Amino acid sequence: MHFWNLLLIVGAIPVEAQLSQRQEFVPDQKPVPPGIHNAVCRETWKFPETLPGRKSAIGIDDVDIVTGSQFSGLTTYANLPYLSCLSDKETEESRYDIAILGAPFDTGVTARPGARYGPRGIRIGSERIAPDFAWSVYTGRNPLKSWATIVDCGDVPLTWLDNNVALAQLDKAHTVVSGRKPSNESFAHPRIITLGGDHTTTLSALRSTYKRWGKVSVIHFDSHIDTWDPKVLGGGISDYAGLNHGTFLHIAHEEGLIHNTSIHAGIRAPLARRKGDMRNDVRCGFSIVKARDLDKVGTAGVISQIKERVGDTKVYISVDIDVLDPAFAPATGTPEVGGWTTRELLTILDGLNGLDIIGADVVEVSPIYDTSGQTTALAAAEVVLSLIELMVENPVKNYVPTLSWPWFKEILV
Repeated sequence: MHFWNLLLIVGAIPVEAQLSQRQEFVPDQKPVPPGIHNAVCRETWKFPETLPGRKSAIGIDDVDIVTGSQFSGLTTYANLPYLSCLSDKETEESRYDIAILGAPFDTGVTARPGARYGPRGIRIGSERIAPDFAWSVYTGRNPLKSWATIVDCGDVPLTWLDNNVALAQLDKAHTVVSGRKPSNESFAHPRIITLGGDHTTTLSALRSTYKRWGKVSVIHFDSHIDTWDPKVLGGGISDYAGLNHGTFLHIAHEEGLIHNTSIHAGIRAPLARRKGDMRNDVRCGFSIVKARDLDKVGTAGVISQIKERVGDTKVYISVDIDVLDPAFAPATGTPEVGGWTTRELLTILDGLNGLDIIGADVVEVSPIYDTSGQTTALAAAEVVLSLIELMVENPVKNYVPTLSWPWFKEILV
């Protein structure tokens, strides 16, 4: 028989015959007591008596809902405890050695704004970091579990309508936070790591460190020199405009806050004056490691130049995230191509171990320009962790001269 004829014959079987061969479903006609469905659901989805891979029974009362997740509670840097460091009452009993302080200020920029959201962005970028999960595969150390009590002080409440008032508020906040008694009484003052904010905010930090520690050498990671004369960048408009993220180091020099042993690292941005800007930079006490110098001397060479420059002076490290190439940190106000990679920067920072670092910051993070993967925020958060490790590994004790007849001696306080 032809194949197609066979198909026609098979297909001609009555539908009723096909249905009669199927087993019909007859619903249970017994009445269902009220609430039985809810009881069945509760039994089905109740909390398990044992957890996968564990033999011991566990009940709902035994579950920890306080610790164990970096996604719960308030968002602090690296899930560190929050402390209102500006409150006299709260700091009476709770002390700290290293404070994370946000400076949400961005009205001193000459390009793209948005860094007022930088502190928040860096904290979000640090969510994966926690004290119980921060052991370094490179150093074998965990800076969040050490002699130092580290807290996140939140952000300083700054007005966004008047730069002079906002920076005065930030000056006062730094003075207050650095003036608290440290948790470890072997040291004179707590140290601060500032989350910017645009780079103008570093001036307030330098004023504070000068009051507590005296002059410092600044290690300035940036693509721009930031020592422009206010008359060149902004000051031609008004004195108010003369203080901005490109002039703050000039002003710090004029105020006598920094040594003439400071250094830039990663510089590559263009200048306003072919020779005048560099002459002024030298006058402000800076030498320069250009971005492309890394290709010639490597990270070890850059580390060596920085350490040789600052010597045994006390050091302030300021990291403008635009020291990185825009491929690694696109979310910044004034990006400049041809910068360093995140790995190169972290390697250089780790190499600065041994310096007396009394303050630091990470600035110019503008989350609105970041990628969906938070490339810049993740990099900035990791830089902050490196700065914490440098501070933890190098406790800085304050030296003051005291009279011991017939000589002066330096003693530790």
